Amino acid sequence: MRRTLTAFLTAPVLLTMAACGGDDAESPQGGGAEGGGLEAVTVGVIPIVDVAPVYLGQDQGFFEECGLDVSLETGQGGAAIVPAVVSGESQFGFSNITSLLLAASEGLPLQVVANGVTSTGEQGADFGAVVTTPDSGITDAADLAGRSVAVNTLNNIGTTTIRESVRAAGGDPDSVEFVELPFPDMGAALQQGNVDAIWVVEPFLALATDNGAQVVTSNFVDTADALTVAAYFTSQQYAQENPEAVECFSSAMQQSLEYAQENPDAVREILGEYTQIDPAIAGAMTMPAWPTEINRESVQTLSDLAVEDGLLDEAPDLDALLP
Repeated sequence: MRRTLTAFLTAPVLLTMAACGGDDAESPQGGGAEGGGLEAVTVGVIPIVDVAPVYLGQDQGFFEECGLDVSLETGQGGAAIVPAVVSGESQFGFSNITSLLLAASEGLPLQVVANGVTSTGEQGADFGAVVTTPDSGITDAADLAGRSVAVNTLNNIGTTTIRESVRAAGGDPDSVEFVELPFPDMGAALQQGNVDAIWVVEPFLALATDNGAQVVTSNFVDTADALTVAAYFTSQQYAQENPEAVECFSSAMQQSLEYAQENPDAVREILGEYTQIDPAIAGAMTMPAWPTEINRESVQTLSDLAVEDGLLDEAPDLDALLP
């Protein structure tokens, strides 16, 4: 298992799953491998705050309890994680919702199995935001019209939600100039005047505000109440061939999400095991929300906005994608 930081990138099941541990006579083999041992599975993740619950769940033994030996593989982002899951190189993966919608629209056979991370729903107190310098003249989302805004990936959840922020504030979303930059490079680009504003998630939000940047708007909050930002998923083939393993993973992730939500200090502590976040910054960060349920209405909103913005020609079948 690799727990080293390779990059910073960027964020429960609708039916409560029964616990999948227990007596072999009641649940033959459980979610384990043939012969009664643990079934080895690989989960593709991104080394950011959002995935802290899966690391906590691994440490707490939630996955082992129902028969899975989980290895966490860090990747650059959904562009690498989605193909790895589809090919079977990884059995599960983590990705933002817009990336999953785009993949589903292209016919990739994916199935969401657990919630990943959710907006706090609090304006000015979310784990992602658009920030700028105090002297930029930008005071609200409408002022972003005609300005340059850095995002980590073009035509994805960042651009879609920022456009919605501008639209909701009465500005022209089509006039925003988006510039693609890695999160670690955004702070310097803002200070040097290369862009007018930047969209960052934690820990880069805490770093930016610590260096004097001011929050313009919380774009996830502007887009939907309790926006489901990211989710864990598998391939439809793996789900069909390994239903007990998928049930185990979903149930263990529900436990993990609950544990993270109830133990923020444990979240801040475990960040040091798979990221290079400074402990002082970890202590200042705004934690996201980790509810056990996917907010289906918010996923529908992201799908509708992706169509409106031209990311999708037509909305994918959410019934096939979501649990």
